[in-house]
Amino acid sequence: MHSPPRDFRHAVNNPQSGMTLIELVLVIAIIAVLVAFAIPQYQSYRDRVDVSHAVSDIADISMFIKQYETDMRELPANLNDVGLGSKLDPWGNPYQYFNITTATGKGKLRKDKSLNPINSDYDLYSMGKDGQSATPLTAPASQDDVIRARDGQFVGLASDF
Repeated sequence: MHSPPRDFRHAVNNPQSGMTLIELVLVIAIIAVLVAFAIPQYQSYRDRVDVSHAVSDIADISMFIKQYETDMRELPANLNDVGLGSKLDPWGNPYQYFNITTATGKGKLRKDKSLNPINSDYDLYSMGKDGQSATPLTAPASQDDVIRARDGQFVGLASDF
């Protein structure tokens, strides 16, 4: 029977023939670099999913508001009137609703870059990831808001409007 070469047997039985510390550090460094690239990509994916969820919620809430308006011949005073007053956006904040048709003054209306109201019936929006908002969409606090604009023809990020 043919036996393996002497050098091979020596390497198998030698406890020092494993990975060196340098090789181990190199493997850990490679894994760390891969993780450093993967985490921001995953966070970006999660942000897109949350925005998409908020867009879907706003479209659904708008349908409930439209049904209420059809049944009652007026817009609801608040989201409690349509049973959605406690509905939270993907970031854990309540959705914001403002009935423009019964408003006095235009101070609370959401406004575009020209400071024109973005809706003529009601404003409905999520304050976005930062949980902050301001009436003009150009304000830094409003850029991540998910809004309903043009009386429902646009639903998406304020920064995209």
